[in-house]
Amino acid sequence: MPMVRDLDVRGTQHCETTALGVLLRHEGLDLSEPMLFGLGSGLSFIYWDSKGMGFPFLGGRVKPFELTRNLVATLGLELLVEETTSPRKAWQNVAAPIDAGRPVGLQLDSYHLDYFSTKVHFGGHVVAMYGYDEQAAYLVDTAPQGGAVSTGLAGLARARAERGPMTARHRSFTITVPGSLTSPRDRIIPAIKTCADAFLNPPIANLGHRGIEKTAKQVPKWLRRSDSPQEDLPRAAALMERAGTGGALFRNLYRDFLAECSQLIADSHLRTGHSLYAEAATLWTQVAALVATAGETGDANDLVRAGSILHELSRVEREAMRALSLL
Repeated sequence: MPMVRDLDVRGTQHCETTALGVLLRHEGLDLSEPMLFGLGSGLSFIYWDSKGMGFPFLGGRVKPFELTRNLVATLGLELLVEETTSPRKAWQNVAAPIDAGRPVGLQLDSYHLDYFSTKVHFGGHVVAMYGYDEQAAYLVDTAPQGGAVSTGLAGLARARAERGPMTARHRSFTITVPGSLTSPRDRIIPAIKTCADAFLNPPIANLGHRGIEKTAKQVPKWLRRSDSPQEDLPRAAALMERAGTGGALFRNLYRDFLAECSQLIADSHLRTGHSLYAEAATLWTQVAALVATAGETGDANDLVRAGSILHELSRVEREAMRALSLL
């Protein structure tokens, strides 16, 4: 049974940073999950709605796999990505590194994974795979999904082959840490500034601080936007708080990243950004609670309150990113 030995299989909060942590620790580079998220310039915001969608989607991070590409570029790591339309070749692409003693990252649709607690299609899910036998693949997923888990090979094949929003064509990847690694500490400020610049200068009104402001105007209408608000609103709240976000739509992770950076770098702009993101994290959790309550009670006043907090959040996060852009 091919299996990568002596692997640190701790699951953390977010799927992509969990997988990155597994791959990088195997290479001898152990960074905290907030540091992985921040060095990957992972924080963002998107309000996504269209006629074909049952209900709007709020996203708090850059699109799937962009965090990995950002992190690799920031630290000067070597990333080998394999994609194919052939299931047979896709299997060879993961079996070969594992046979050679290396874990592999996979992007797939979580709907088809046996252990997954919520059966919804999400094609941007990322796991680390470290072994297989004739029936099952051995994976590391987030702590809420069980950490070190297994899933049947047939389900894994379906998850990797799924087409639709955010999916990739049987994407697998390995990461190599070079001997002359760029010091993560030296790359903190460029990674923060990259994230801040994108947030402050979004190309469309659905993104960044403009997206949060747009959300503030739309959320009070959500009871009318949904055919089944008692399901859609609590689900939207759960996606903000629990669906691999680390809580508060990834703001807890970014707050903790900035706190860790403040221990390494003495800078007043960094301290300002950290204190404002601590405030933002608290406010996002309040928004999620109000949205969930509105779905349960049908009381639009909760959504009006959520909208006013979102107006404040747009201002708080814009101020935070302005401070961080001055680093």
